[in-house]
Amino acid sequence: MTRPGTSGHPATVTGVDSPWALRDYALIADGERGALIDPGGGIAWLCAPAWHDGAVFSGLLGGAGRYRVRPADRWNVWGGSYEDGTLVRVSRWVTADGIVSCREALAAPGDRGRVLLLRRIRAVRGAALVDVDLDVRADYGRQPMTGPRLDDGTWRARTGALCVRLTGAGDARPDPDGGLRVRLRIPEGGTHDLVLELAMAPQHAPLDPRALWTATERWWKQAVPDCSDTAAPRDTRMAYAVLGGLTSAAGGMVAAATTSLPERADTGRDYDYRYAWVRDQCYAGIAVAAHGPHPLLERAVRFVADRVLEDGADLRPAYTVDGTPLPPERELPFVGYPGGGERTGNRARRQFQLDAFGEALQLFAAAARHDLLDARTVEAATVAAEAVAERWTRPDAGLWELEDRWWTHSRLCCVVGLRALSRELRIPASADWSRLADRILDEARSRCLHPDGHWQRAGDDSGPEAALLLPLARGAVPVTDPSFSLTRSQVVRRLTEDGCVYRFRHGDEPLGDAEGAFLLCGFTMALAAHAQGRHTEAARWFERTRAACGPTGLFAEEYDVAQRQLRGNLPQAFVHALLLECSARFGGAFGSAADGVPPAGR
Repeated sequence: MTRPGTSGHPATVTGVDSPWALRDYALIADGERGALIDPGGGIAWLCAPAWHDGAVFSGLLGGAGRYRVRPADRWNVWGGSYEDGTLVRVSRWVTADGIVSCREALAAPGDRGRVLLLRRIRAVRGAALVDVDLDVRADYGRQPMTGPRLDDGTWRARTGALCVRLTGAGDARPDPDGGLRVRLRIPEGGTHDLVLELAMAPQHAPLDPRALWTATERWWKQAVPDCSDTAAPRDTRMAYAVLGGLTSAAGGMVAAATTSLPERADTGRDYDYRYAWVRDQCYAGIAVAAHGPHPLLERAVRFVADRVLEDGADLRPAYTVDGTPLPPERELPFVGYPGGGERTGNRARRQFQLDAFGEALQLFAAAARHDLLDARTVEAATVAAEAVAERWTRPDAGLWELEDRWWTHSRLCCVVGLRALSRELRIPASADWSRLADRILDEARSRCLHPDGHWQRAGDDSGPEAALLLPLARGAVPVTDPSFSLTRSQVVRRLTEDGCVYRFRHGDEPLGDAEGAFLLCGFTMALAAHAQGRHTEAARWFERTRAACGPTGLFAEEYDVAQRQLRGNLPQAFVHALLLECSARFGGAFGSAADGVPPAGR
């Protein structure tokens, strides 16, 4: 029997625990890769050595590979939290006889060729019996862990091209399937460290857990600012931590840590988000710029500038985090998360998305406000503006990566970007950019302004579109322009329900039937209300949207309002970025001129 929509993979899998609801997973990440931890103490997903490489633990999608640390007493209640301003997770279980915790992190700063997963078990109350179970399987479970041997208290093995080392489990014994198991006994108040290393080449340096924890704590302290000047300091620090954890030292930020998690069950809408979308990277950089200069802004500018200079008008929508083209889509060798698919790669690699150029221009302008533009970035900004001049009349796939059409959102994004850049860069081309923005806006008004006065989705689609709120909030037209208020009113009336915002209507289907509320749009609604001076209303949209996370504080792309469940890949970087931007702009520390909201358009 096979599940509808699959290509023949079995509908059930054996030897793998059922997955949890998406809201229950936590993320640990170091910029080069990320791991999802389930409430049962298992690493449900980890790709190594880099984001887009094969998973070594793929239980999230029904695949092989496991690394579990959990109380031997299965009669327990799980919980946990992040250490504030970090992606250091402390899992916690209350058992019949005590309390056990496990502090978990990927050692930072991350090393592209070497994964270090730290776990510190603590018997908080009562003595603890804890089971450890490890079976590393590279290349999405295709490569077993082979040749395990104990060398002076450290286990060594291989899986595919990866060299494995494990410390803290010297009493472990190999399983018939090649894994390692051990039961640890920890006295009340005691701790026990485990360090798992996965490396591209054999390593011989000692794995000192105390030194690794100290370096990781220091890195997070430097990576995340205080944020006490924002509207929601703790959640804003969490947003910084998520964005930092998803951003490689090479500059690229993955859209999410996972692939193939369904946006709606059995609809085929499940994609691989382990790549750096130019647009999402710009959202993150612009959000950080609203709060102040930060290394994440510099990384975003560098990554986007490099891609623009390399590809010019042929800029791709997305790349790997090190700037290479995306691989084509292919199926993975397991059943997939229930209701989802099993794929890697992304079809967006061949699309033309005009709005990405507009967002890049806005990012460069935001960097200029913080004096972060060098000659190379100015060159990239010029190339991006020239690409808009060359291609703005052509249909594109747009923000939602649909069929090629004359999407209104794409044109308004370019208007905002061209104007912002012309204000910040006093060079001869600036006047040309301003005039080009006027031309694009005039043509957009002619083709995309509904007779009732609101902006519509596209030149040939009169429907409402929540994405339009972002370029409107950023100055595509003056805040006093009737089209701004009419568009926002149209979105409120036709695309919101129970305080949540949906992207657009799917035919005659009721909101919530075709897809979940889109959290990015909830935050952009808050920005739009704030831009219009409706601060109380903006706060309501902001608070409703930031509540749509799981107990771990992570946001997915969509939120099922009726079931109160997360939908889609996890965590979604651009949702955390827009939370950060809203919190920074609403915090009261920056006026509209300082935080980058232009005073008016035409």
